[in-house]
Amino acid sequence: MTGQLGFFDVEDRLKRLSDLGDQLEAYGRLVDFERFRPALEGAVSYSDGAKGGRPPFDPVLMFKILIIQAQNNLSDERSEFLINDRLSFMRFLGLTLGDRVPDAKTIWLFRGRLVRAGAIEGLFRQFEAVIRDAGYIAMSGQLIDATVVAAPKQRNSEEEKTQIRKGLIPEAWKAKPAKLRQKDRDARWTVKYTKAKTRPDGSKPAVDLAIPAFGYKNHVSTDRRFGLIRTWTVTHAAAFDGARLPDLLDPDNTGRVVWADTAYRSAKNETLMAARGFRSQVHRKKPKGKPMDPRIRRANNRRSVVRAHIEHVFAVQKHKMGLFIRTIGIDRARTKIGLANLVYNMRRFMWLEGQTAPA
Repeated sequence: MTGQLGFFDVEDRLKRLSDLGDQLEAYGRLVDFERFRPALEGAVSYSDGAKGGRPPFDPVLMFKILIIQAQNNLSDERSEFLINDRLSFMRFLGLTLGDRVPDAKTIWLFRGRLVRAGAIEGLFRQFEAVIRDAGYIAMSGQLIDATVVAAPKQRNSEEEKTQIRKGLIPEAWKAKPAKLRQKDRDARWTVKYTKAKTRPDGSKPAVDLAIPAFGYKNHVSTDRRFGLIRTWTVTHAAAFDGARLPDLLDPDNTGRVVWADTAYRSAKNETLMAARGFRSQVHRKKPKGKPMDPRIRRANNRRSVVRAHIEHVFAVQKHKMGLFIRTIGIDRARTKIGLANLVYNMRRFMWLEGQTAPA
């Protein structure tokens, strides 16, 4: 018959989790989350509780819950359940078995406060300071790219789409508040191109596959040496990548070299980079109606060897972190994607520290 769970039983189980490699424990060991407290307290602006009622949860604890969510692609309801269920989550949050756990509504409200305060950019910069203090300074140039982050697909008529693109609310929605709340008027459709798979006979199709996608775009710049995200921005999925270049150039990266694909190649962008002191390694485009010059093709291939490393960011976010937009509107999407960028840097920081740790 199983006896009552004791204190040392919990300690033994936590030690076993540590031995197996608890990633959240590593975050807690490497990151001083108290550094986020001033920004968090300024964003949530809780009252002093003088009017009574249950006191709010600690903002650092709530922020850690958002880190758990971004790391594991969890909804608010699932987060509440797993925090109650998992010892590793409780340890990361500093909770014991007897402590009160924030419910799904509390998590939702806290994230909403961060959205309204536009706090995610400041929180990201705060962790950038942590990275720099640890010695990971961008000095080797930067890689720039973007990826589509999917959101729930909207089934709208052509007339409704036209009105949305004009910034209007379709008349039929105005009388249905519940329907309007579920309609994302900021996300857009776009077409992603991917390499077509090889046919059974070994040949390849003449054209790439065009796949429609709905949602937002995560535009990022990483430093070449460490692979950490240094700057980022969020747009709807149909936004042109090349127009985001001015927002992504990292002035603190002393490498002063920029690698990017042909979407960022334009006379305007080349002039801008030169004016800011950057050297362009942006891919050159194939001349319309003419074959690509072999020298340009070879140069592009050399650039691709460097630029391809930025795909690691998107692979981790989509395949390991399961990045997906469940919320409505670009402000909430920006917070969701910004948290994913922050958590990616935490993962990367943990890996970099592991590489430099003494054997």
